[in-house]
Amino acid sequence: MLNPEQIAAANASLRDQSPLEVVRWALAQSNGTAIVSTNFRPYEAVVLHLVTRVQPDIRVLWVDHGYNRPATYLHAEDLRRRLGLNLQPFLPRMTAAHRDAIHGPIPTTEQEAALKDFSTVMKLEPFQRGMRELAPSVWITALRRVQNPNRAELDIVSPDTNFNTLKVSPVFDWSDAQMQAYLDEHGLPNEWDYFDPAKADDKRECGLHAAWGGKALAQ
Repeated sequence: MLNPEQIAAANASLRDQSPLEVVRWALAQSNGTAIVSTNFRPYEAVVLHLVTRVQPDIRVLWVDHGYNRPATYLHAEDLRRRLGLNLQPFLPRMTAAHRDAIHGPIPTTEQEAALKDFSTVMKLEPFQRGMRELAPSVWITALRRVQNPNRAELDIVSPDTNFNTLKVSPVFDWSDAQMQAYLDEHGLPNEWDYFDPAKADDKRECGLHAAWGGKALAQ
């Protein structure tokens, strides 16, 4: 893990680099242990295409919580075939049907505590299991500054205390228009029917990139 001074220097040097150059930098830091995570939400194909251009066999961590819509599963399979993804799926210990039968419908944004409990069981625990098993030194993500206020406080390179790894976000400063332009340039598909039940709202965090997620996993 880089120290704070090294992370600040990395962000300063990468600020004017292209996302592809950021990916190359990230992989050079990883000693062959990098992963990229995905949930196959809109524009995820951009980062998946970028990383597989540099390292085609990079491990792709996907938490399939069981609540994805059919279009998202079809999109995931399409990208797996197109990009030859080395997909590493991790599933909750409880199926979606089992969870709904015991606990009822997915909590809403008005049920904050219940929604965090839902996220911990159906998303954070399998993600933590995946991170333990894959043991990456570098975690490449599709995080972007514009996605929500919490992410605006992060940077291209940041230490991740929840999973004790270096988090690198190559498209951190890209707009939706830039992401769409990349998809168009490379003939990549997008997926607009995506829904994350662990957030229930795009402006919320599911816990993967927030301090409360680490606390929930420690319990």
